[in-house]
Amino acid sequence: MFHPRPEPAPRPQSAPATSVVAPPGWPAGVRPPGTPDWEQSAVNWLLDISPPEYRTYAGLRRHPAILARFAVLHVEAGQAAVQRGLSEVRGLLRDVATHTEMAAAIDIWQYEGARLIGVRRSVGLVEDALRGQRYVSRMAANG
Repeated sequence: MFHPRPEPAPRPQSAPATSVVAPPGWPAGVRPPGTPDWEQSAVNWLLDISPPEYRTYAGLRRHPAILARFAVLHVEAGQAAVQRGLSEVRGLLRDVATHTEMAAAIDIWQYEGARLIGVRRSVGLVEDALRGQRYVSRMAANG
């Protein structure tokens, strides 16, 4: 006798409302979106990675999404400075630095460039969350 297999239970497409998820690259000092005081922790972190003058602008402190945009542009400017430094090091520093010193400067710029890639990802995630994006786990719980 033929017995059709029951339809599998549908998998939820999003996490339950009580689930809090922070995506890979989310900054350690920022609470996950949707948790209590997460926006204040985001503001504090954004101010920490931004020029000190940003702390003096009340408008940035009152509008976290605007602060995040300022922080994104600041980090991207740092990335551009790294690229410029790398492209100019041998030409502009050859009269004032030895080959070993220039190699050390290149290593520092490369390290800083790699660090800024991670910061740029983190600040972008925070900016997206401040604009309302929420993250859900892609891993389904087994059980």
